[in-house]
Amino acid sequence: MTNSTMHFQELIEKTSDADLLRHMIEFAANRLMALDVDNICGADHGVRDPDRLNQRNGYRERGWDTRAGTVGLQIPKLRKGSYFPDFLAPRRTAEKALTAVIQEAYIQGISTRSVDDLVKAMGMSGISKSQVSRLCEDIDVRVKDFLSRPLEGDWPYLWLDATYIKVRRDGRIVSVAAIIAVAVNTQGRREVVGMTTGASEAEPFWTDFLRKLKRRGLNGVQLVISDAHEGLKAAISKVFDATWQRCRVHFMRNALAHAGKRHREMVAASIRTAFTQEDHESAVKQWRQIADSLRPRFKGVAECMDKAEQDVLAFMTFPKEHWQKIHSTNSIERLNKEVKRRTRVVGIFPNDEAIIRLVGAILLEQNDEWAVCRRYMTLETLPKISHHDNEPTMIAAQ
Repeated sequence: MTNSTMHFQELIEKTSDADLLRHMIEFAANRLMALDVDNICGADHGVRDPDRLNQRNGYRERGWDTRAGTVGLQIPKLRKGSYFPDFLAPRRTAEKALTAVIQEAYIQGISTRSVDDLVKAMGMSGISKSQVSRLCEDIDVRVKDFLSRPLEGDWPYLWLDATYIKVRRDGRIVSVAAIIAVAVNTQGRREVVGMTTGASEAEPFWTDFLRKLKRRGLNGVQLVISDAHEGLKAAISKVFDATWQRCRVHFMRNALAHAGKRHREMVAASIRTAFTQEDHESAVKQWRQIADSLRPRFKGVAECMDKAEQDVLAFMTFPKEHWQKIHSTNSIERLNKEVKRRTRVVGIFPNDEAIIRLVGAILLEQNDEWAVCRRYMTLETLPKISHHDNEPTMIAAQ
């Protein structure tokens, strides 16, 4: 048994339950720093090695405020250069949320084996419900304020999409839809404007979500970009007086399913010629020509094109400068991929609140990053939106 393991066992035996978590964090943090510095030096502490790159030069004391209390750290000093542990950098909101969700899943006994291993690796096996509650409180307040904030001004473009996450409900594991809404305002700024969870993507669920967005101030919507969910399309028609753009990428996948694998590349190339036209009228003409040319060999593709013509080409009635960004849900799907990557760590969430905590924190961080980035659309092109001809695919609010 190593000395570090013996010291850890002695620590547990001598420490009261109230202080156990704080001492575990202190022990783990100091141990991590020691291993980190050994790595930097190229040799273990006190070991003579001709390949050693650096040497220790004592320690400096530092207090580290955690939710378990103040932890005393001994940060190693080096003879050449300096050392500062990464974990002392302020943790991002999403990382705190992930820790909180993992802890909650663990103490409720419903986590997966991978989460159990992660909890043990993080030294959190001594956590209690009260400690998790304190950790969650600050995150939940920030996420709630973010997702319920008033929306000011007009938001001409709105993207909607859903990703599915597993959660425990009434002793069963079910998939729920995590709905994300992103919009661009008249200043060209892109923001996450909403997020919620639900059991399905049925019309009542979407309608309720969109009406809440409108009550918060989501006005001036002229184009809604989404996948072709009938429930969503019906909800859009009830809530917004706007044009609907069917995601071009999703349409291509659906259309190509009607062509054999050998011919899909050729069929896709033919359809794309419509998107390279200079205006909506030319695109419609090309679209119909392509559909007719494919009809003899690929009847299913042609019929798919006939039904989707107005919806897929709707973006071309808007300013050309925006076409690349409004023809599909690609921008929001990249965000969904990040959400999936982060939620995969948890596996099965203990409840819907945990999903909103983690996903909401991820969206909050992304929104903050967008706020300091350049505008998603230039100010010079935005006034053109009010002059576009959106008659072909207008969905009137009921």
